Amino acid sequence: MNLKSLFKICFLALFIVACKNEAKETPTETVEVTEAEFSYNVEEFADIKILRYQIPGWENLSLKEQKLVYYLTQAGLEGRDIMWDQNYRHNLKIRHALENIYTNYTGDKTTDNWKNFETFVKRVWFSNGIHHHYSNAKLKPEFDKDYLNELLSATNTTLEGEAFEVLFNDKDAKKVNQAKGIDNVLESAVNFYGPDVTNADVANFYKTKVSPDPEKPLSYGLNSQLVKENGELKERVYKSGGLYGAAIDKIISWLEKAQGVAENDAQGEALGLLIEYYKTGDLQTWDDYNVAWTAATEGNVDYINSFIEVYNDPLGYRGSYETIVQINDFDMSKKMAVLSENAQWFEDNSPLMDAHKKDSVVGVTYKVVNVAGEAGDASPSTPIGVNLPNANWIRAAVGSKSVSLGNIIGAYNNAGGSGRLKEFVHDEEELQLEEEYGQLADKLHTALHEVIGHASGQLNPGVGETKETLKTYASTLEEGRADLVGLYYLYDSKLQDLGLVEDWKKVGKAAYDGYIRNGLMTQLIRLDLGDDVEEAHMRNRQWVSSWAFEKGKADNVIEKVTKDGKTYFNINDYEKLHELFGQLLRETQRIKSEGDYAAVEALVEGYGVKVDQDIHAEVLERNKQFPSPPYSGFVNPVLVPELNDAGEIITIKVTQPNAFAEQMLHYSKDYNNLPDVN
Repeated sequence: MNLKSLFKICFLALFIVACKNEAKETPTETVEVTEAEFSYNVEEFADIKILRYQIPGWENLSLKEQKLVYYLTQAGLEGRDIMWDQNYRHNLKIRHALENIYTNYTGDKTTDNWKNFETFVKRVWFSNGIHHHYSNAKLKPEFDKDYLNELLSATNTTLEGEAFEVLFNDKDAKKVNQAKGIDNVLESAVNFYGPDVTNADVANFYKTKVSPDPEKPLSYGLNSQLVKENGELKERVYKSGGLYGAAIDKIISWLEKAQGVAENDAQGEALGLLIEYYKTGDLQTWDDYNVAWTAATEGNVDYINSFIEVYNDPLGYRGSYETIVQINDFDMSKKMAVLSENAQWFEDNSPLMDAHKKDSVVGVTYKVVNVAGEAGDASPSTPIGVNLPNANWIRAAVGSKSVSLGNIIGAYNNAGGSGRLKEFVHDEEELQLEEEYGQLADKLHTALHEVIGHASGQLNPGVGETKETLKTYASTLEEGRADLVGLYYLYDSKLQDLGLVEDWKKVGKAAYDGYIRNGLMTQLIRLDLGDDVEEAHMRNRQWVSSWAFEKGKADNVIEKVTKDGKTYFNINDYEKLHELFGQLLRETQRIKSEGDYAAVEALVEGYGVKVDQDIHAEVLERNKQFPSPPYSGFVNPVLVPELNDAGEIITIKVTQPNAFAEQMLHYSKDYNNLPDVN
């Protein structure tokens, strides 16, 4: 399970023939950078900031372990085009046309039109398609049809029909549309469904699917596209020989190479099952793989790979392709492992109804890791933490893996400024708490959310999976529920008893201040005035914060303050806010456990969707003074193998890309594995 403004991960791997793939083993447009001169900032455009990250601990890996990381990273990149096609059916055709113009145009590049074109191309790269990576709204070019036609003609590039017109018209306006009262599948441009498939079609198709073992329900729909052929619904499965087969075959070859340098038998067994899953598309093999992967906890290298998170499906069935390769941060993992070791205590002492608590919280592992490479839905926009697998029955029976992406968090922290914070804090005390304890509070919230939150609670007997019971609200309910677990325990002396903090009250206050400030105000800088909140994590932060604000009004728990014509939200009673978070946690778990659709609809629609327009306008106006964009993402380090005369890898160097465009063009050239239409 992932949090994209707070999380998300994955990865991939495999094979190399020395002569044939030599070009891929020697990437260009990179530079070696020493730690002393390392610059986290690459460039800014539109609402985006591009950063770099380092790979701490790389030099401590053996050559065999470095090969494993390299093969897995290559595997991830081989599937990059899958994410583009999943996001929208015309994305690859549009990308190829835009890139051909970008690299071949020799006309005047000093005009506003060309600069706007360059910005549009970069925005499309960043979003893996023509829809905004966060808001899901279609990106609007700041140039007209005539100028694009001029560029197409000047570079002998073809882009015709719907793929051309959609850049300028109102069709396919939302990649994922979760608005109430519409046909969400029909109104979403995401390419998980044929253009004439409806909500009812999806519901009717999957209600006939019965798992061989009802206690271990298969993830039907996770790795397929649902289309109509001659009026009949049919799944096109992602597998070798099936949909996206050309890219998947490349993934498989690298995964086989990775299996050959696995650190231990358990890791090798898991990789073997993942390979088999890619070959067959069999969902039972996917579950077998997840069981094996969850149990494989030893070693310095780990990964997440395949079609996993379902946020891009308005009905929560289909997984987006994503990968992250990661190296263990042993020091931080040792410090934070105390959370997983005490998972049962947190479950036993939670405010949940007794019937909704787990008698035995099993197999929760938590590590701080350093990312070595990302692809698909994890790149360029990345999470900072992840908890997987997503299947409730595996989490209950086997456990889960939770990770925080330590070097990604570090890059964010080292690349930012404090101006925006000072603008929106209520007073000096709030500012000091944030500056002294904010980063620790964020790290602990991520850890509690992933390790304790997603592992907590259980469904009532006979209640179906949340994607079936809670439908379009399943993701935001789950993320809000995990957030609430973290919030509840962030203001608890247990954290100090465990040696995780020196002053639990100050850390807790900083965490509460930051969450309310963001949920009620600062996250609104990501929206255009008049927009509803649509992204699952933004919704959950707003409904949690707004519910707590409203329910605490009688006791003035959170006070709306106007000072010098500016609005602030000041917490007057942290103890009562802690109680409110506990009450809401109890209710969200009840909703999930019972599959109460009416209650989740009322909660999300009542508190999480509509925005106070006066506050939103004020936030946008106050934010104008800060040039730093609201969204950040990353270029990936480039791993460069050096070969001996026999074609064997003798060392692998870590280099950094010079620019965002160079890396994107390199990826398109070397990992261009799918046709325009799939």
